[in-house]
Amino acid sequence: MISVQLHSILDNDFYKFTMQHAVIKLFPKAKVQYAFINRGKHQFPSHFAELLRKAVDAMIHLKLTVAEKRFLADNCPYLDPTYLDFLQGYQYDPSEVLIEQEGSDLKVIIKGYWYRTILWEVPLMALISELFYKSQNLIRVSDEDVKRITKTKIENYNSLGVVILEFGTRRRHSYKVQSLVNETLNVFGANSFLGTSNVHLAMLQNRKPSGTHAHEWFMFHASAYGFKVANAISLENWTKVYQGDLGIALTDTYTTEVFFEQFNKKYSKLFDGVRHDSGDPLEFAKKTIAHYEKMGIDPKSKIIVFSDSLNYEKVKVIADYCRGKIKMSFGIGTNFSNDVGLPAMNMVIKLTDAKPENSHWEAVVKLSDEKNKHTGTPKMIALAQQVLGIES
Repeated sequence: MISVQLHSILDNDFYKFTMQHAVIKLFPKAKVQYAFINRGKHQFPSHFAELLRKAVDAMIHLKLTVAEKRFLADNCPYLDPTYLDFLQGYQYDPSEVLIEQEGSDLKVIIKGYWYRTILWEVPLMALISELFYKSQNLIRVSDEDVKRITKTKIENYNSLGVVILEFGTRRRHSYKVQSLVNETLNVFGANSFLGTSNVHLAMLQNRKPSGTHAHEWFMFHASAYGFKVANAISLENWTKVYQGDLGIALTDTYTTEVFFEQFNKKYSKLFDGVRHDSGDPLEFAKKTIAHYEKMGIDPKSKIIVFSDSLNYEKVKVIADYCRGKIKMSFGIGTNFSNDVGLPAMNMVIKLTDAKPENSHWEAVVKLSDEKNKHTGTPKMIALAQQVLGIES
C-alpha cells in the first residue's frame, strides 16, 4: 500500500510558526479558509484523494517533543514560552481539511480558526507532491545523483560569494530528497549556505531556522482593516509582536509599488530588509535601492531576500547587479528540493476567505507583481485594484 508520512511536527516552514505565534497573540478568534490551486494542471491518478486522506489523518499523531521544544527555546528567543507550551499541546485536527477528487482533479479546502489551520499549508503541499510521484511510480535519479547535483550547485554559489537559503519544503520531491539536499549543502556550503526554512531539518543541522511572514499575514489584514491600510497595519502588528526581530518584510501582496508607498521611514529603518517574491528582480532591486535613498537610508545597510523561482543563472544576474549597492541573500526552493529528473509540480495553497472577530466571511486577494499570479475572485481583485489605484 502506498503511503507517505511526516517525520516531525516541525517538518514545516518556519514562518508558519512565527505567524501562528502572532495570530494567537493578536487574532485568537479569527477564522480563515485556504484552497489548493493546481497551477500546473497536474492530472492526479485515481484514488489519490484516498491516499492523501490517509496521510492527513495520520498527522493527528504528530507531537512536539521535549528536544524540539528546547531547540525552539534556544534558537528562537522571540517566541514566548507560553507559545512553546501551546505548541507542545497542539494537535492537528484532520476534520479541518476537506479532500475530494473528481476524475483527475483534486480539491483541498482547509477551514477553521486561523491560529490552528495556519500550520496545514506547507506539510499538505509536501504530502501532495511526494504522493504524486509515488502513486505513479515515477522514478527519480539516485541518492548519489541528488548529492552530486546539489554539490555542483552549492559550489557554483560558493564561487559567486552569495548567501544561500534552502526554501524547498512545499514542492519537494520527497522528505528523503530534501534531507539529502540539506546534508549536502551543510557539508559543501562553505560560507554560502546559511540554512533552511524547514524547522525540522534546521534542528538536525543545529542551525537557526530562516523565515518571517507570508502573504496571508497581509491578506488577512486587508480583510480586517481594508486594502488601503493593510500593509501599514500588518507591519505595525508584526513589530508589536516581535519588537524588531524577524525583520524581513514581504512586499508584493498588493504590488511592490503600493507597498513602498506605506513603507515609511519608521518601518524602513526598523525592518532589516525586504523579500522579493514576484516580478522582475532587477527592477525590484532598483525600486528598493531608490526607496531607501529617498528615506535617507544607506541601501548598503539593508538586505533583499530574493525568493522567486531561482536558479544559478538568475542568481548570478541578480548578484552582479546588486553587489556593492545593497546586501542580498537567495532563498532557493524547488530548484534544490525537486531537481531529480522529473517535472517539478506547480501548485500553491492560498488563503481564500477570512472572518475577523465580530465580522463576516469575506473573500481575500493577493495582487502579485505578476498579473497571472493574482489570487482571489474576479470581483474582489477588481475591487482591490480600484481601491488601491492599480491598473487592471
